[in-house]
Amino acid sequence: MALWMEAGSEPKTEKELADLDAISALKESTAFELKELGNEHVKKGKKHYSDAIDCYTRAINQNALSDAEQSILYSNRAHVNLLLGNYRRALQDAEDAIKLNPSSVKALYRAAKASFFLNLLAEAKGLCEKGLQLSSSSEELKKLARHIDIQKSEMDRRDAEESKAVSSAKTIVSAFETRGLKIAKPMYQELTGLRKPTLDKNNILHWAVLLLYPEVMSSDFIEEFCETDMFSAHLDMISFVIYRYKNDKLKLLNQM
Repeated sequence: MALWMEAGSEPKTEKELADLDAISALKESTAFELKELGNEHVKKGKKHYSDAIDCYTRAINQNALSDAEQSILYSNRAHVNLLLGNYRRALQDAEDAIKLNPSSVKALYRAAKASFFLNLLAEAKGLCEKGLQLSSSSEELKKLARHIDIQKSEMDRRDAEESKAVSSAKTIVSAFETRGLKIAKPMYQELTGLRKPTLDKNNILHWAVLLLYPEVMSSDFIEEFCETDMFSAHLDMISFVIYRYKNDKLKLLNQM
C-alpha cells in the first residue's frame, strides 16, 4: 500500500497510485471541512476564536489544497488573530497568504490593518495602495488608508514638536553654560508652577523668580524676570503695589 512506501520513492503500481490519490482526496476533503468548521467558529463569537484558529491551522497542515485555497486559510487565520489583537501573528499569516496569492485583496487588507496596529505606517500604506490597485472600490481599504494618513500626520506633528522642544532645551542649556550658570533641581513648584527659562529673539534669558520673606511668612512671584533687569526695579514695583493696596484698604475702613 502507498501508506507503507518509503520516503522519496515513487508509486510503481496502479494500486499504489490509487492509494495516493485516495489519500490526497481525503486530505483535501479534511482541509475543506476544517476550513468550514473554522468559519462556523468565527461566526459563534469571541469565545470560539481559539477553536477557529485551531481548525485553520489543522487545515493548513494538511497541505492538500491549491495555493489559492491555502492563501484563504492563512488569510482567515489572520482575520481571527486581528480580532484577538494578535497583530504580529496576523501580519505573518497575511504575508503568507499574499505569498501564495499576491492578488488576494482580503490578505492585503488584513496585512495593512495588522501593520497599522503595529504602528508600521509606511508598510500599511504600501499594502493599502497595492490593494486599491486591485480593487479601487474597496471601502475597507479606503477607510483604512484615511486612518493611516491621519495617524501619520499626528505622528509627524508630535515628532516635530518633540524635535522643537529638544532643540529649544539644548539652546537654553547652551545659554546657561555660556553665562556660567548652573541648573539646579527646581524648588517651590507648588508656588511657581512648571515655569521654564526662555530665550528671546535677542538671546536674552527670562525666567521666573520667587521672592520669599520668611520673617512675615510671605512671598512674591515674578513670572518674567529678564536677565538684564535689576532686582531693585521689581522690588520698587512690589513695594508700590503693596503701598497702594494698604492705602486703599485704609481709605475703605475710614469710610465705614
